[in-house]
Amino acid sequence: MKTLLSLLVLMIVPVLASAQISVGKSLPKVDLSGDSGGRLNGTLWSSSEISGKVFTMMYVDPDEKDVNEAVEQALKKENFPRDKYASIAMINMDATWKPNAVIKMILDGKQKDFPHTIYVMDKDKVLVRKWGLADDNYHVITFDKTGKVIFEKAGKLSDSDIKKLIAVIKENL
Repeated sequence: MKTLLSLLVLMIVPVLASAQISVGKSLPKVDLSGDSGGRLNGTLWSSSEISGKVFTMMYVDPDEKDVNEAVEQALKKENFPRDKYASIAMINMDATWKPNAVIKMILDGKQKDFPHTIYVMDKDKVLVRKWGLADDNYHVITFDKTGKVIFEKAGKLSDSDIKKLIAVIKENL
């Protein structure tokens, strides 16, 4: 009986988690610091920072980092005004076999190359559990100025997905 109950919980929890994120809704506040992650410099990152601008967050398994290169290039090409738009690269550190120290070293280099992007480490899949983001994948989420989700999709975005993402950002700037 206990095994059956455990199996049911394992089947239901992912369904509930994936149902947490929906367009038009705000997500629960999440803080990452210490063992759970945070900014590259070791300071706290809080989802309460997602306000006042349109933010696009890329929640990325390091093993899937190239999946949405086209999205990254399309956003870069748009050159959205920095006073109205920001980007967050959230790395799912627990989704890879690669050592955290190696990933952090790579991210430190990327932070220098892209100083306007906020780089954050999720060392314990906190956003997978609390927001229902895709694990072992590449998840794109865009928030309006009030922190409500205005776009989200996990996996490789199609050309039409990219056009929709760009349009939604422009509408909300």
